[in-house]
Amino acid sequence: MTFSDIFKSSFLEKATEFSVLDVALAMLFSFAIGLFIFYVYKKTFSGVMYSASFGVSIMAMTLITTLIILAVTSNIILSLGMVGALSIVRFRTAVKEPLDIAFLFWAISAGIVVGAGLIPLAVIGSVFIGIILLVFVNRKSNDTPYIMVLNLDNDQAESDCMALIKAKTKKNLIKAKTVSRNGIELTVEVRLLDMSAKLLNELLEINGVNNACLVSYNGEYTA
Repeated sequence: MTFSDIFKSSFLEKATEFSVLDVALAMLFSFAIGLFIFYVYKKTFSGVMYSASFGVSIMAMTLITTLIILAVTSNIILSLGMVGALSIVRFRTAVKEPLDIAFLFWAISAGIVVGAGLIPLAVIGSVFIGIILLVFVNRKSNDTPYIMVLNLDNDQAESDCMALIKAKTKKNLIKAKTVSRNGIELTVEVRLLDMSAKLLNELLEINGVNNACLVSYNGEYTA
């Protein structure tokens, strides 16, 4: 063993095995795809509070996943250690919108595919997924469900209201009914014929109707 062998570093030898050009191209394509995912997320967001940090996190997740896959594919021993290290990671942040989960998996999958060297698959697949999301998420529905809340004085007012609701809506379903000494509170899920709120004005003209409220409803919350 010579003096130079003592200071020989296997770490430096492994570092020379990497192709800087391949890594740069992989990270560049990963950044471009992550930016495209961020753009699609911004265009398809339909919530109230838009989170720019979540969009940036999606783009960063694509890059980070690509970096991890590049490291894993270079060394089988490192891949086993990476699996053990990542298995202890736990995320506590709750995902508010179900569609956000799709974007998270999209970013991770794109990073894995780019890191594996299947760049055409990552590009074509991401473009296809983006088009599908842009078409279906932004599609406007003419059959929006609504929740109608009525405060009534008596049973006769309830009968008259339900008769009018059945005549002026596509579908209707009583969701809740509360009876007290002050009157009746009726909650009805409806689908309007012409997407107009004129039905509320007609309900208020019925004797025994104190007030009427109409709110949009998506099955999870009212807005």
